[in-house]
Amino acid sequence: MTASASAEPVTGHGPGVEPHDAVDVIRTKRDGGAVSDGALRWMIDAYTRGYVADAQMAAFAMAVLLNGMTREEVRVMTAAMIASGERMSFAGLGKPTVDKHSTGGVGDKITLPLAPLVACFGVAVPQLSGRGLGHTGGTLDKLESIPGWTAALTNDELFAQLREVGAVICAAGSGLAPADKKLYALRDVTGTVEAIPLIASSIMSKKIAEGTDSLVLDVKFGSGAFMKDVDKARELARTMVEIGTDSGVATTALLTDMNTPLGLAIGNANEVRESVEVLAGGGPADVVELTLALAREMLALAGQPDADVEAALKDGRAMDAWREMIRAQDGDPDAALPAPRETHTVTATETGFVTGMEALPFGIAAWRLGAGRARAEDPVMHAAGIDLHVKPGDAISAGQPLFTLLGHDAHRFERAMDALEGAWSIGPDAPDPRPLVLERITE
Repeated sequence: MTASASAEPVTGHGPGVEPHDAVDVIRTKRDGGAVSDGALRWMIDAYTRGYVADAQMAAFAMAVLLNGMTREEVRVMTAAMIASGERMSFAGLGKPTVDKHSTGGVGDKITLPLAPLVACFGVAVPQLSGRGLGHTGGTLDKLESIPGWTAALTNDELFAQLREVGAVICAAGSGLAPADKKLYALRDVTGTVEAIPLIASSIMSKKIAEGTDSLVLDVKFGSGAFMKDVDKARELARTMVEIGTDSGVATTALLTDMNTPLGLAIGNANEVRESVEVLAGGGPADVVELTLALAREMLALAGQPDADVEAALKDGRAMDAWREMIRAQDGDPDAALPAPRETHTVTATETGFVTGMEALPFGIAAWRLGAGRARAEDPVMHAAGIDLHVKPGDAISAGQPLFTLLGHDAHRFERAMDALEGAWSIGPDAPDPRPLVLERITE
């Protein structure tokens, strides 16, 4: 594997002379025009090196939010963000690489069983992941529930693990797409987070810089998703698939429902436990369904459209790969996971069917229990979270458990319950089932 800087020169007008002007770029986008390739590359480069001021980039981001961007503009901006830092290459690995990215949700632990499952078929899965912020949990936080497991790997360690085990879940290096880190922080404080061209280029610049041959996107919609509206989620998915395709990375997306928490575990240690259940051939039906659907997509892009992923879960191959993956990063797959000191179980007050469990309030409640963080530097409580005992469509009797709050501090339960006010409902009739995977999006 190699990691190299790939920045392209954007000047050539002599020392100290800039080839473009930020105000001209802002005006072009403000007036609904398309910014030229050269000017857009320069804008990203100049902002990264501090020549373009925060106020100017904020004005540009707002113009993008209001007026959008063409497909070519999005491609060029993504390429410029990639060029701001290192770009990794797995060309010397000797086997295809495929990655998965989820836009995040409540109870979304799919990466954990998915990476070793796909690795069973001789495909390398470099999952460079992040930590959680707010109500959506981070993959690294979940895995750090496992005693000894470490997220930090050198490039040499990453390459060796991909070659020997086939799957890596680790922290992304700081040298990938530094322009994105700077622009992301600006968007967060200027009301421009929702701009789809900026979201898409942010996600895809990091994923393409990671050097994977192919990429599958899990783009979620609904209560617990970043994109609540299904049409906006579909637009984001299509934009990201276009970026990947235009950048030479084979890319597909699944549009998936995040109105209800995924699985029965929301937190860190309990989501690891549930992931291991899936790898053992059990686990909640929705987690298994999505794991298998994404595995089929990934393996199809890697040249194995007929891979029997269900068999690999049932015969133990995926579990063997999981144990190897955890051990390779100094974790003990047999160690006991952190357990909560305090629990609080909520029971049904009536008999009927569970008609709804809204994802966002359950995510916020788990966060208030300590499973998430409000600031990047905050620690997480690995044992904190929520275990669901039922899902929408299940029959329930008065007095039967609905869910259990988990934590070390009982005083946190009251605030968690405040977040859950009105978050579930029980009625006389079972709701119509909703498809978990709404559609598949390709170029």
